[in-house]
Amino acid sequence: MLKSYKDLKVWQKAYELCLQVYKTTKRFPNEELYGLTSQLKRSAVSVPSNIAEGYGRKTTPEYIQSLYISYGSICELETQILLSGDLGYINDNNLNKLLKVIEEVERMLKALIKSLERRRKRG
Repeated sequence: MLKSYKDLKVWQKAYELCLQVYKTTKRFPNEELYGLTSQLKRSAVSVPSNIAEGYGRKTTPEYIQSLYISYGSICELETQILLSGDLGYINDNNLNKLLKVIEEVERMLKALIKSLERRRKRG
């Protein structure tokens, strides 16, 4: 039984991704500080934050809604990571590592949403 949102594997993976994004953006050009760097950090923080917020909500529909927001943020983050790679801000090795984790978080979010939607329909 889960005691906290921190026990959720998807939250743990999203949190690690967020840390990776923060470390990666430290090497971005200064002129991107208020542009792409800021957007990447906001998107990255939004993913585990909305998982946590949803977990703390009183109803399953509220939880699912928060997970959909988190899913939207992971899609936004993926777009920004791809752009950063194309602009040469992230090397290919780092880019591939980040994209792999993003895909994993996307899959985990979809599975959790589907599971909660099935449970809601049954009960």
